[in-house]
Amino acid sequence: MHRRFDLYDVVLSLISTLRPLVERLRQRDRDQALQLKKAENSILANVGEGSRRQGRDRLQHWSIAAGSAGEVRVQIEASIAWAISSPSSPSPPSTCSTALSPCSGA
Repeated sequence: MHRRFDLYDVVLSLISTLRPLVERLRQRDRDQALQLKKAENSILANVGEGSRRQGRDRLQHWSIAAGSAGEVRVQIEASIAWAISSPSSPSPPSTCSTALSPCSGA
């Protein structure tokens, strides 16, 4: 029986948590909403793919996922700067980025 990779579940939770922000962004800035959604989906896709790979392939997928997690963080910071969201919101991207950072060499 194949067990799911824990980080995959963390990313699914991240996407669920950020869904309201994506909806608010869609109303104010469709491009930014799409960018955030694509970055979140990239994390999920690369974590999922990396969990099925070995060696350098695995590290490459996780490195891409870490880069996408950084992009999610930047989009959240931009939404705060544009007053679309508030800094008091929970910040799961830092959790996800921290979980991915060993893969990126950070």
